[in-house]
Amino acid sequence: MKKLMLLARFQFLLASLALFILGACWAILLSASFSLSRMLLGYLIILPAHLSVSFSNDYFDVETDKFGSPAIFSGGSGILVNHPELRKTAKWIAIMLIFCSLVVGYWFISIYSYSIWFLGYIALCDLLGWYYSAPPLSLAYRGLGELSTTLTAGFLVPGMGYLVMNGYLDIEGLLFAIPLLLYGLAFILAVEIPDMEMDRLGNKKTWVARKGRSFGFIVVGFLLLAATGFFSIFPWVNSRAFPVDFHLLLLFSVLPLGAGIIGALKRPIEQKTATKYVNGIIITLAMFFILTDGYFILMLTR
Repeated sequence: MKKLMLLARFQFLLASLALFILGACWAILLSASFSLSRMLLGYLIILPAHLSVSFSNDYFDVETDKFGSPAIFSGGSGILVNHPELRKTAKWIAIMLIFCSLVVGYWFISIYSYSIWFLGYIALCDLLGWYYSAPPLSLAYRGLGELSTTLTAGFLVPGMGYLVMNGYLDIEGLLFAIPLLLYGLAFILAVEIPDMEMDRLGNKKTWVARKGRSFGFIVVGFLLLAATGFFSIFPWVNSRAFPVDFHLLLLFSVLPLGAGIIGALKRPIEQKTATKYVNGIIITLAMFFILTDGYFILMLTR
């Protein structure tokens, strides 16, 4: 049980929770009615879907993971490499978690009279997580893993938060899609940087495995700069008054931007050093979302 708990990699759940809360709070700030029960039940759709990814990725990546060692944000958990007897269990847990996600989704639409298309939205989240590494698509092994992760983290998860509170997606709900998509792509590229050698040996065609660590650090830096640029110019190009201060969001975005610029300037080649810079990028990204969520919640309580 302890090994299976480690396999779940709970540290990554913070990311999906923060993204979900951001979308939900944004909907409420834009006049959607608050419902704690709807928010909690909505998150119970995302929670098992995200947990499933940890189990399925480790199951299908086990041959690749043999070439590396686990770190806090990269390299897999290492559990199935050292304990292959747990592989079948991990696979079935992943499948059952996807099933739970769909069941809770069906429960949600039954209670709140949502369209059946809402279940399709959930299924898309589940399938992108499963086929990130699972055959026959094996997106990460075909150079498409970055796009699936970017879509999930930058749109589908925060979009779920917005959707469960607002009832439908609209243009205002998509406002944060641009910076969130940029942050999502920066995240997955950063995670790939320490795994470059391992992914090459495992024939995993990630962008960093094909282009190198320097490419990864440079692109991550530009993506984080572009996200900060969005928060700086958006108030100037949009005349509508929104219920948040974009200057504060701009200030929060400087945290990951600073870590990204340092990484782009240093561009360490050695894996151990590169991992330290990547950890800094991911931690500051998490800080951005925590601060943004805290600010949104503060605005709502006022």
